[in-house]
Amino acid sequence: MQKIIIKKNKLWFFSLFSVFLILSTLTIFILPDRYFNDTKIIVIDKYKEIGWIGSYPFAIMFYNITKLKHLPFFVIALIQFPLTTYILYKIGVPNNFHKFNTKNLVMIVAFLLLGIYMSMPTKEFITFLLFSSIPFIFQSKITNRKKIIFSLLLIASFSFFRAYYLLIPIFAVGFYLISFIHFEKKTVATIFYGLIIAIFLSFSHGIVKGEFLSKLTRQDYADSNGNGVNTIIISPISQDTWYGEAFGIFYGYTSVNFPIGQILAHLLTPQVIVFAIWELLLFSILFIRFSRCLKNKKENIMEFWIFSILFSYFMVQGIFEPDLGTSIRHKIGFLPIIYFAIYYEHFNRKT
Repeated sequence: MQKIIIKKNKLWFFSLFSVFLILSTLTIFILPDRYFNDTKIIVIDKYKEIGWIGSYPFAIMFYNITKLKHLPFFVIALIQFPLTTYILYKIGVPNNFHKFNTKNLVMIVAFLLLGIYMSMPTKEFITFLLFSSIPFIFQSKITNRKKIIFSLLLIASFSFFRAYYLLIPIFAVGFYLISFIHFEKKTVATIFYGLIIAIFLSFSHGIVKGEFLSKLTRQDYADSNGNGVNTIIISPISQDTWYGEAFGIFYGYTSVNFPIGQILAHLLTPQVIVFAIWELLLFSILFIRFSRCLKNKKENIMEFWIFSILFSYFMVQGIFEPDLGTSIRHKIGFLPIIYFAIYYEHFNRKT
């Protein structure tokens, strides 16, 4: 009788899945009520928002059509978490996934967060399904040019769910054009000029609509919800002016992706420190990998584009995310691309 041999990396992947699946089914009994605020909106639809355009209307429609909203949360966890984990498995399991290193530790925490957020009706489940298409396009056998074009167009089409997804292809193309300019510190310069593009877009919105993008979303949210959110992101300079908006975008980007300030401000809140450190490690690892990619962009053109898409998303978060907790939750919806980028060298044989 032939023995079934399971490699260590896949055994560790399945072990994590099993542990976090159990945790996922128990979150309804563990997490405080505030973690289910979005879920209540989706399930109850108190304000009759159901529809096809917008994250809340579409999520309400999705869970209404699939009837998932009628199931107990532990059953939803048994459906959503295995499905999302299976998608990651189909993207690939890195050969060294079972080894202890910073990159794998970051992904273990990501799996934990995935288990938590997939245990309830959530917009992040829909986001995950949408963006999981991008790694598979990159792994397909079509030409590199078609991979890039199809991916950018598809992401733009996701704007029916969240309008700001339309900005991701714009930033990605901007990163591509900036990469042709010679800078001594190319990655820092690329991100810096990406932020300049973000400021320009916000100013353009201000001229046309009468209100700056970041002020319209983050500051207005902070003004109305600041007392109830521990990790709210509030710029020290009012964003009512052009220079306040410019500073606010820089401040928002660093607060979301390099949250040292959040760590220092919440020294007595362990969970905030843990997840802020996770954000910091994730961004640092991806920043280093993006830097290596930019040194030889021509040979790593597809890797460059997956990182451009990813850092474009981080740029969008810098404009719109109102607090650290929300930014982490939204990153879990983007996990297929984060997972693909962070282990790209293990998957590039397919691209």
